[in-house]
Amino acid sequence: MEYERERTNLVKSLRERRISERTLDAIWRVPRHLFVPSVHASNAYIDKPLNIGHAQTISAPHMVAMMCDLLELCEGQNILEIGAGSGYNAAVMAEIVGKTGNIYSIERIEKLADFAREKLIRAGYSNVEVILGDGSIGYPQQAPYDRICVTASAPETPKPLLEQLKNGGIMVLPEGETYQDLYLIKKSMDGKITKKNVCGVIFVPLLGEHGFNVFMGNR
Repeated sequence: MEYERERTNLVKSLRERRISERTLDAIWRVPRHLFVPSVHASNAYIDKPLNIGHAQTISAPHMVAMMCDLLELCEGQNILEIGAGSGYNAAVMAEIVGKTGNIYSIERIEKLADFAREKLIRAGYSNVEVILGDGSIGYPQQAPYDRICVTASAPETPKPLLEQLKNGGIMVLPEGETYQDLYLIKKSMDGKITKKNVCGVIFVPLLGEHGFNVFMGNR
């Protein structure tokens, strides 16, 4: 296996953060070096975010792992991801939900959407669909979703995402501009919303109709 020692060391460091074994197994199996520009391949298994172009980043592995654990992902779930980036986060989730699960990942930057599709196909993930569009409005075509994972920071929780979250579902998303916090949102079986502040984070901004109001378009 390529980068086997590096993958082993990454999983060892994440285990010290008390990440679940299920998520650690997914992190181990995903070839992160395929999801970064070739210039960063040698650093792919260092636990830090990396530049993927277009003023975007691939999240640090510990953040991907923590969000997966917060989402309580299970096999067969229907997942919405906001912010495909390079496709890495979707690949990790795809490992956990398995071939009976489906992931719909929205990306606003066309070149990144193309990059993510190419890398996901190359890595063998057939249950992830990357859609070019405004992630702040979600993707009602495949709603409701068991889980929603937002990988860009919103000014507040987008209403369309709450509406598309299934009763009994879970969403994680960062909120804030200068100062950001990661929130765990749960929707009860009767539709009641609860929201818990997990920790401070740093993400790129969520741009769009229900995000920050300066839509910068493709760069």
